[in-house]
Amino acid sequence: MIRILPLTIAERLDFYHQDHLLEGWDDLSPPQQAAFAAQLESVDFDQLTDLIAQQKSHHSTENETPAQRAYRARSPRSLVRLPRTVAEQAEWKAAEQRGEELLRAGRVGAILVAGGQGTRLGYDHPKGMYPLGPVSNAPLFQLLCEQLLARSRRAGQPIPYYIMTSDATHEETVEFFQQNRFFGLPEADVYFFQQGNMPAVDAQTGQLLLSAAGELAMSPDGHGGLLGALSAAGLLDDMRQRGVDYLYYHQVDNPLAIVCDPDYLGWHDLSGAEVSTKVIAKRSAAEKMGIAVDVDGVTQIIEYSDLPDEVAQRTTASGDLELWAGSTAIHVFSREFLERLAQGQWQLPFHIAHKAVPAYVPGEGLTTPEKPNAYKFERFVFDILPQAGQALIVEADRTREFNPLKNADGVHSPDDVRQSLVKLHREWAQAAGWEIPPTTQVEISALAALDATEFAEQVGRWIPPVKTERGWFWAMR
Repeated sequence: MIRILPLTIAERLDFYHQDHLLEGWDDLSPPQQAAFAAQLESVDFDQLTDLIAQQKSHHSTENETPAQRAYRARSPRSLVRLPRTVAEQAEWKAAEQRGEELLRAGRVGAILVAGGQGTRLGYDHPKGMYPLGPVSNAPLFQLLCEQLLARSRRAGQPIPYYIMTSDATHEETVEFFQQNRFFGLPEADVYFFQQGNMPAVDAQTGQLLLSAAGELAMSPDGHGGLLGALSAAGLLDDMRQRGVDYLYYHQVDNPLAIVCDPDYLGWHDLSGAEVSTKVIAKRSAAEKMGIAVDVDGVTQIIEYSDLPDEVAQRTTASGDLELWAGSTAIHVFSREFLERLAQGQWQLPFHIAHKAVPAYVPGEGLTTPEKPNAYKFERFVFDILPQAGQALIVEADRTREFNPLKNADGVHSPDDVRQSLVKLHREWAQAAGWEIPPTTQVEISALAALDATEFAEQVGRWIPPVKTERGWFWAMR
């Protein structure tokens, strides 16, 4: 027997001019009707109405677009540059020591954003499962988890890992960790939680789209969904109970990230920052990176798509880019700062993207448009910076810390990222006295060494590599 759609839902759909979603209701099975009704109940139609109106009126709720705001952007003042003098090296050493103290005290956790799939790589699985180790062929998840495990062993304290997935990656990611015994991490220290979703709407009509019969076309709400997702999962409470005060945030696609970097953690704490951001010097004005800036004295990040060319190309008297600080999407958050925002029910603003979204029409089936037909709504985690009482920008070395896996070919491709790892590890091995044939691939497991100093002092001079057809590999001690 076909269920009757609850009247309250029907009334809501009619009120918000979304009653087209009722077409084909009677063709759904009772379980499908129940699932669809629950999905419709979860939609915040007031919020969607405001977002659609915002897009149609072509202005932001702040009465100023990011592009307009960018004209007042200046290089950030609360900034730590890479050390260039003996005095600066001493300051960095002090920051490193402070970071190691925080790690030994068990006050640090890590957040991994892993909601994306490897679609652009031709890989139909979560991107974190992509095999990237130059010699080991280890997946991204393993390369990052082994860093965290090695850092935990060095500190003598557990470092909880909070892994944010999406509907598209959650089940497969959890199963992958289980199959691989959490890559050596204690299962009790690994937490999976899902980011939220937002419906896609037709760009012309403002109507919600379907992806299948009785199923809304949904997409993840962006890495800015972090705050709401952590709060909804009760993980901010878990952090407090565990004594975690600082959270190192990174994304799954960058295996060069120094997970829970003591230098970075130390600078964050010593500066009294509530949020910190790692940046690298942009290669050119045209490089597609968000930039860290100050606007009217407030530190923030402006997306490259919101940065007018004439602003991006501004130079200093010496000819260098004025707005040079490209964001690596690596942050440190103070847990109390996130709690304060969550308790105040503050939400990150939505950004609206015009995308091609497959749409299902009852009686006609699914169509895949060749051009953008819909609006998607997502939040960016870096929009949290202006809310901080103190935000810090810390410069990093691009060759050491940044080459994310983005593309199938060229820059940020698997081959490009692997060669970045090989170059780094080759330098470590050569500094320790190893003579390596020019074409030999080199990989050093994080469980063997986390940096060049540890490799030279404890591994490289005493322990030979495993030599395989793929190259030389230093595994765990």
